[in-house]
Amino acid sequence: MNHIGLDKLILDALAEDIGTGDITTESCIPEDGVSEGVFRAKQDGVFCGMSVLQRVFELVDRRITVVPLIKDGDEVKAGQEIAKIKGPSRGVLSGERVALNLVQHMSGIATAASRAVKAVEGTGCVIVDTRKTTPGLRVLEKYSVKVGGGGNHRFNLADGVLIKDNHIVAAGGIAGAIKAVRRNAPHTLRIEIEAETVDQVRQCLDAGADIIMLDNMSVEDMRTCVRLIDHQALTEASGNMGERDLREVAETGVDYISIGALTHSVAALDISLKFTK
Repeated sequence: MNHIGLDKLILDALAEDIGTGDITTESCIPEDGVSEGVFRAKQDGVFCGMSVLQRVFELVDRRITVVPLIKDGDEVKAGQEIAKIKGPSRGVLSGERVALNLVQHMSGIATAASRAVKAVEGTGCVIVDTRKTTPGLRVLEKYSVKVGGGGNHRFNLADGVLIKDNHIVAAGGIAGAIKAVRRNAPHTLRIEIEAETVDQVRQCLDAGADIIMLDNMSVEDMRTCVRLIDHQALTEASGNMGERDLREVAETGVDYISIGALTHSVAALDISLKFTK
């Protein structure tokens, strides 16, 4: 993510959190106060967001320095030091919550993605995210999935074609939807379409889909569909995959498993900041 986009995101978050001023800090901390502290993991997981952690404090006060002790993608243990910080006390305290909120959320996503990737290891199946992201945080969330070892599905609606159930209804059917996309969308974009039954998969194949999403299917139906497709199109398993046995799904032979829960309902990784001086 470029600094322009990241800076806007962070500045908006700081404005939301600080408002017209940090009353507590400004009331009890002298202007010339300087503090040192340590960011520490309180749970096992995968860390993500060091550049965000540093940039928050740079934007609050350039005199604050954050020294990394690990890097994005590193596994951390409860109690492990992540980074050290030193600078004007007021600035550190005013930026603390925004920094922690972002880094804890990113690390939670990276941790969840890593677990999902490990669950399907050796099958050839790729774990990917979805567009079920927090408005305004998509770029950070999708980056965190990559740090955890997963892949990214399309970033936005202009990034790829995905014909879902409501598109199919509105377009008058599977064949009509794919035909219309072939006519109107750039030829460089692959066409993915959602199928909920084995019969719909047959229709998708007949219409020339490039990727077929097997949505909310049983493991047996997915296995049947993978055999039917027989590499004529890529396959993606989707639909409450965060609650499924990912290994079992991957072993059906699907190419991808997309998991909305990686971003839309992930638990943050607990990280704290404690002053040492």
